[in-house]
Amino acid sequence: MSTYRDTLLLANVSRRHFLKGLAASGALVIAARWDLSLAEDEEEASYGADGMPHGWVDDPNVFIRIDEDGTVTVVNHRAEMGQGIRTSLVMVAADELGADWDRIRVEQAIGHEERYGNQDTDGSRSMRHWFDPMRRAAAAARTMLERAAAEQWEAPVEECRAGVHVVIHEPSGRELGFGALAEAASQLPVPERDTLTLKSRDEWRYIGRENVKTDRPLAIDGEDIVTGRAVYGADVMLDDMLYAVIARPPVYGATLASVDDSAALEVPGVVRVVEIDGAVQPAGFAPLGGVAVVAENTWAAIQGRDALEIEWDTESAGDNAGYDSTAYREALEEAARSPGRVIREQGDIEAALADAETHIEATYYMPHLAHATMEPPAALARLAEGKAEIWAPVQSPQAARDGVAERLGLDPEDVTVNVTLLGGGFGRKSKPDFVVEAASLAQEFEGRPVRVQWTREDDIQHDYFHAVSVDRLEAGLDGDGKVLAWRHRTLSPSLFSLFMPDPMHKQDLELGMGFTATPFDIPAMRLENPEAPAHVRIGWYRAVYNLPHAFAIQSFAAELAEAAGRDHRDYLLDLLGPARRIDTRDLNDTWNYGEDPERYPVDIGRLRAVVEKATEEAGWGRELPEGRGLGLAVHHSFVSYTAVVFDVEVNDAGELTIHSADIAFDCGPQVNPERIRAQMEGSCVMGIGNALHSEISFSEGRVEQDNFHQYLIPRMPQAPRVTRVHLINDSSEAPMGGVGEPGVPPVTPALCNAIFAATGKRIRRLPIGDQLAS
Repeated sequence: MSTYRDTLLLANVSRRHFLKGLAASGALVIAARWDLSLAEDEEEASYGADGMPHGWVDDPNVFIRIDEDGTVTVVNHRAEMGQGIRTSLVMVAADELGADWDRIRVEQAIGHEERYGNQDTDGSRSMRHWFDPMRRAAAAARTMLERAAAEQWEAPVEECRAGVHVVIHEPSGRELGFGALAEAASQLPVPERDTLTLKSRDEWRYIGRENVKTDRPLAIDGEDIVTGRAVYGADVMLDDMLYAVIARPPVYGATLASVDDSAALEVPGVVRVVEIDGAVQPAGFAPLGGVAVVAENTWAAIQGRDALEIEWDTESAGDNAGYDSTAYREALEEAARSPGRVIREQGDIEAALADAETHIEATYYMPHLAHATMEPPAALARLAEGKAEIWAPVQSPQAARDGVAERLGLDPEDVTVNVTLLGGGFGRKSKPDFVVEAASLAQEFEGRPVRVQWTREDDIQHDYFHAVSVDRLEAGLDGDGKVLAWRHRTLSPSLFSLFMPDPMHKQDLELGMGFTATPFDIPAMRLENPEAPAHVRIGWYRAVYNLPHAFAIQSFAAELAEAAGRDHRDYLLDLLGPARRIDTRDLNDTWNYGEDPERYPVDIGRLRAVVEKATEEAGWGRELPEGRGLGLAVHHSFVSYTAVVFDVEVNDAGELTIHSADIAFDCGPQVNPERIRAQMEGSCVMGIGNALHSEISFSEGRVEQDNFHQYLIPRMPQAPRVTRVHLINDSSEAPMGGVGEPGVPPVTPALCNAIFAATGKRIRRLPIGDQLAS
């Protein structure tokens, strides 16, 4: 099978002059490209493209520039939102090139698909798709520097070796710096890919290393962040700029009936009130519409918005106007009792259930969630002389660029998107509706920059919400407690309702997130997907549909262990069965996170290994006092493997203490272990919040929460007192997996299983809230 890994090309941009402004005079610029515009006869190939809503299939174009002064610049075309990609990519380039850490820099790419390829930062795939291209680009540059030095010294190239920012002639000890060689190297042809020699692991100074000592902080953005110098979306300031806040429809799909802005225009500092057209559903990433108040400062804009007298036409929202999340949950629970579209079937489920001695049923519920990023959406736009320029914290700059171009009727080449740091993303900031809002208003004020600022209330009430989910499971056990039959019905509105008439069912991409490839070794299994309509904007949220699938499957596995009178860990390992590799296509799972199933099978041995590691480190099986218990869950997502064990205590008042969390994580080769540990720790806290508190509810189509006093997130007392992250399998030949998202799914079921072990109370409905009170 041909995959994108077979199409990597290297190009000397200095000679081709492919990118205006990138190939500076005297500089060596190397591009590693999936985009095959430099190779007309090559056949472009990728895996998993079908069914993706927009540019999710990677064709990364990465660039390394070496200037005559010796400065090495790595162009980063992915968004930095705390996952550390700007640092990790530079580590890869520095190691393979041999660069001095104090002389290497990172440059954030603007949004430009033709230049940089797919820039969407979602799906935990930046490093796994960039690692090889970045290494090969750096290796090509290193080889060209060595060849340039050999020509200057009139020596065999075999005698010339790159050290740290210099090329050394080994017999004589002569040295030439990278900068001194850059111009000559830029005139050389790029080595063929199959002639490159990549460095061995023992030659790496940064990749896979922990506690690396450097004069300059290894975390490239770390010092700026902690000292307040980092530039996020709302930090960009331009001369003569205006500020806007927007009153948006309270019900998804509602339209403006009338507005009286006379009081708003009396507020000092208010400049104008502007109506913004909303998109026809399915709206995709277009704005919801509404009324914007534009002012000389944010406070005046907010005060002006408060003074507006608005009437909304909620009838135009159709069924959305009557959306009640409690009634919707009850409707989904009722629907889950009836058969749905069959997704996977093996064995005779009805015969197996009839033969079973014990029947277990359970229904699990997860509510809507809001992304609630630390930095609410903000975007600054300026339109002048037929060109638009944007400054914004976006995960998908190409989607922002396309959205602005379409809204303003511009050629995408006339739209520049400058990507700032993101104060959290979690999937929210890949939907650029807030950027299009800013561009629409900038069109009203030719030449004057306009910044749209969302408040926390705006952010929570008008998010692209994580889908509500109901999962009903049924199993039949024999006399020894072995599972003979497993039936799982999952119901959630689809995020594809953003892009097409509501499909009413989860699509392959969504079902592929921990449902279709349920990894248990069970003779009879039937997986079904009944209908679930969408009434709000559904969007991807960190780990997406893995969250409800893992919560239901791993909670139910623990219930089966209890029914069988077995230890949960031992029972879970029996359910997984022997170590084996499963091609997801054999399970009717056609997506597999966009990866080739031959390269990325579901590896049951790796699932077993993280379970064994997490339970071993947590001291599974040790005696605990009354009111205290251990809980376990494991999940495969984003082609990585995670197991979590919690040690919790619940007192007589129902107060929860999380004594420790042990997280075993296998993503294959590890580039930046410090960032991986940080991602697992953050995933743990986020998953705890999903379990304990967080919920978006609706009444008459309106969100009932508006700030953190109602939409609760975890505080320090709810975090584990000790979190231990155990990274395994780094030295294996396994392909590289994702990191940003796969830590979250097993957290909630592990916590709920620990609560059961401590109290005997089974949690099937989230959030837990006051369910622990006596």
